[in-house]
Amino acid sequence: MQPLQDIPATRDVVLIGGGHAHALLLRRWGMTPLQGARLTLISPEPTAPYTGMLPGHIAGHYSRAALEIDLVRLARHAGARLILGRVEGIDRDTRQLYVPGRPPLAYDLASLDIGITSELPEIEGFFAHAAAAKPMDRYARDWQAYLDALGAGRARPKVAVIGAGVAGVELSLAMAHRLRREGFSDAAVTVLEARDAVLPNIGRGARARLLRHMTRLGVRSVSGARVERIARDAVLLADGTRIDAEFPLAAAGPRPQGWLRETGLTLKDGYVSVDAYLRSVSDPSIFAVGDCAHMVESPRARAGVYAVRQAPILYHNLRAALGAGRLRRYRAQRDYLKLVSTGGRGAVADKWGLPLDGRWLWRLKDRIDARFMRRLSELPPMPPPALPRAVADGVRAQMQGGKPLCAGCGSKVGSTALRAALAEMPPTARDDLITGPGDDAAVLRHGSGWQVLTTDHLRALVEDPWLMARIAAVHALGDVWAMGARPQVALASVTLPRMSEALQSRTLREIMHAAAGVFGPEGAAVAGGHTTLGAEFTLGFTVTGLSDVPVIGKGGARPGDALILTRPIGTGTVLAAEMARDAQAHDVADAWDMMARPQGDAARLLAAQARAMSDVTGFGLAGHLLEICVASGTGARIDLGAVPWLAGAEALAARGHASSLAPANRAALEGMAELPDTPRGRLLVDPQTSGGLLAAVPPGSAERLVAELHEMGHVRSAVIGRVSAASDGALRMTIHDD
Repeated sequence: MQPLQDIPATRDVVLIGGGHAHALLLRRWGMTPLQGARLTLISPEPTAPYTGMLPGHIAGHYSRAALEIDLVRLARHAGARLILGRVEGIDRDTRQLYVPGRPPLAYDLASLDIGITSELPEIEGFFAHAAAAKPMDRYARDWQAYLDALGAGRARPKVAVIGAGVAGVELSLAMAHRLRREGFSDAAVTVLEARDAVLPNIGRGARARLLRHMTRLGVRSVSGARVERIARDAVLLADGTRIDAEFPLAAAGPRPQGWLRETGLTLKDGYVSVDAYLRSVSDPSIFAVGDCAHMVESPRARAGVYAVRQAPILYHNLRAALGAGRLRRYRAQRDYLKLVSTGGRGAVADKWGLPLDGRWLWRLKDRIDARFMRRLSELPPMPPPALPRAVADGVRAQMQGGKPLCAGCGSKVGSTALRAALAEMPPTARDDLITGPGDDAAVLRHGSGWQVLTTDHLRALVEDPWLMARIAAVHALGDVWAMGARPQVALASVTLPRMSEALQSRTLREIMHAAAGVFGPEGAAVAGGHTTLGAEFTLGFTVTGLSDVPVIGKGGARPGDALILTRPIGTGTVLAAEMARDAQAHDVADAWDMMARPQGDAARLLAAQARAMSDVTGFGLAGHLLEICVASGTGARIDLGAVPWLAGAEALAARGHASSLAPANRAALEGMAELPDTPRGRLLVDPQTSGGLLAAVPPGSAERLVAELHEMGHVRSAVIGRVSAASDGALRMTIHDD
């Protein structure tokens, strides 16, 4: 049997948008992937809101987290790369997608599930003063911001909903209920409908019941209302009527994404026309599902139920289009049960004219919604390969109970093993090599100045080559920045998993584009490198830097110096939890964003004052601070309460998540520091990928430096402790959690 890692990737399948059909496809793909197909999901956000629970969230029955579909977790489950961005164009001739800030992304097959919008750009003042019900994640954020303003007394409880279809009425009931629950007895919610009557497209019985619920909650409706302008505190109608509104919401019906018009695809009213196989009628390499698609053979109103039922057909037909099976037809049902929530924990049913209303329908709706969310959150675990019955002594202990080896800096060799190996190296015989004790980079005399030479190599921690290249480039620059040098030249070292030549070219283009985007602004040239194929994606850079003055080492710290850290810690723990599918999507996205952000400006600011500096990487904050203490002959005090942590890191550490390198980092501190056995204490040995700069600076300049770092955008920079005099005993570091 051919090992899976030896099967080359040959085709790129790109899912554009994180809608319900794509989320369900990712779940199914993870259970039965098509070997040789490289799957990519592009989404503006790391989560996608579930439409069925949005009114309940607006009404206050569900938390925001309860209705978020975790796309990071689904991508990990499916073995897909997740690109956080928004597609803004398709070149069908070259089969390339355009995402701002990135090079064109190639595809062999693409699928659109990008939803719709309810924005009203033709109304004056809309973008300045109004919110839109679609996209839903933005609406949820706008609504929470409005509630916060109400609570702070900065706004009045006056809401206007433009559009009195089912969606507009359901959301008006949800908002009216929430405002009453929050104690705003004077709240006014008004629904505006341009047609002659509200709820024109629903059964008579359901309409009558929803109108009664509007009366119960004091929701007023105005028919024949043509909106002319939206002001800061009012909606102005064409007949001169003024409707007080400090939260105007557009829910006047679906509108397609405007950029689709530039694709050349056949559209119906702006929606992608698809055949019975969910393929574009004008381009069989592009599929479309959900609200952005128009089903030519069986047109239907836009509803989430169709996207859910399209998912298995899309999964099958993408595989068929790649040569695995035959295409299947999608047959849309003619009608479906509509459950419309009524603000409180009640609902109205609309199907076949049934006169159903009550709390029991809410319970039914809640069960349906909960079952859907469980399908996308309780993903079937993929067990690690079992060990052979007979293995050498020590193998089972090294496997750590089956925990996979971490990526990024979590996969590097521990400091104890590294020091033991380096201790046996013969002394250098070069007069121009002046590396100091514990320095991470080689330092050479270079004319009248100095040259820094460093190299770093990482196992890929994300599937996205572009993002991984940015992270690896920032990580590799850390040693140059920490020594106060100017980046000069970078050489790439790339190992790609086995793939076709076409995919090799696509991947390397993304890597080099990302690398140039990091090194170029720092004044360094990417001068080439080396590539090879191997078992997994790994990436590194060798970097040189120049300095006209002696470089900053680790050995200059003095007692009393303040210790500044430019970034929060916790990447190893967050990444380990993400591998275990237990980290929150937004926390993972925040970690990715931080690791990919250069900090050359911070290094240049600190270099003018730093007496010792290091970048915090694989040995963790405590390990790298210990290196400064050893090189400087000092001790140090860390104030745990002042150390910045990545979002979610402390909670994940409390649940037992840790990098596979953390035990070796802790062992290396034995006799030198006593770490509290708390989540925060454990994070001190957490290996950091692309971590912050740790600088010992004169105490009188620390406050000013941190303020300037904040102004530069390094808003989590902080003074985390002090350098102390060396103690008489072996203890060199103390940690306080005041």
